[in-house]
Amino acid sequence: MKFISWNVNGLRAVCGKGFSETFATLDADFFCLQETKMQAGQLDLAFPGYQSYWNYADKKGYSGTAIYTKHTPLNVTYGLPLDIIQQMPANEWQEMNTEGRVITLEYDTFYVVTVYTPNSQDGLKRLEQRMIWDDAFRMYLLQLDQKKPVLACGDMNVAHEEIDIKNPKSNRHNAGFTDEERTKFSDLLQSGFTDTFRYFFPDQENIYSWWSYRFHAREKNAGWRIDYWLCSNRLQPQLLSAHIHTDIMGSDHCPVEVTVKL
Repeated sequence: MKFISWNVNGLRAVCGKGFSETFATLDADFFCLQETKMQAGQLDLAFPGYQSYWNYADKKGYSGTAIYTKHTPLNVTYGLPLDIIQQMPANEWQEMNTEGRVITLEYDTFYVVTVYTPNSQDGLKRLEQRMIWDDAFRMYLLQLDQKKPVLACGDMNVAHEEIDIKNPKSNRHNAGFTDEERTKFSDLLQSGFTDTFRYFFPDQENIYSWWSYRFHAREKNAGWRIDYWLCSNRLQPQLLSAHIHTDIMGSDHCPVEVTVKL
């Protein structure tokens, strides 16, 4: 099965930039989107052979996720579950759970989760809430993993290691490359999950999934790898390939892919 994840930075905008053609060319079993920036009814975008599931933010034109799939799920859930939320400190971070950030599809032998992880924002204004979110999301994936293996994808808003960012030294304390965020991502991997791109390409440099619209960053390939497909470690023997489609335009992010024998 082929799995694609793409932060489209506004689905209505990217639809004017060849999205349907890209969707057809990639021909994925699962096509997960982040930052759709939509409300229900704003766009009628159906593809033959696919079902779609949407999680909209309460705030208009903000955040949001979606999954297109060829495979009917047993169950669909939106956001983080109440039992996880109740374990977290009472904090405004819980507003993040109203921002359309998570969709989970359950199947007989695995789960698929897409996430648009909150950005810590300029000046790290949201870093504290982000830390709590990271703990909650890790707890959630572990909860699922106790039942069956998990494939989790999305814009996770962190470049994990220096190899994952063009200018690590100058970005050391910026949102998405703070020590705190990188440590939380390490904690997630160490709890039983695999970064599928690094599984196949542990030393590959200069491959990124996001570039700022400023300073001609994409032309210079001054990017960050912040979009991922993770899987439960026990799925490693079933991983077939991973790819980052740096040639696909339309967003400031590009699609990331993993193929798994399921």
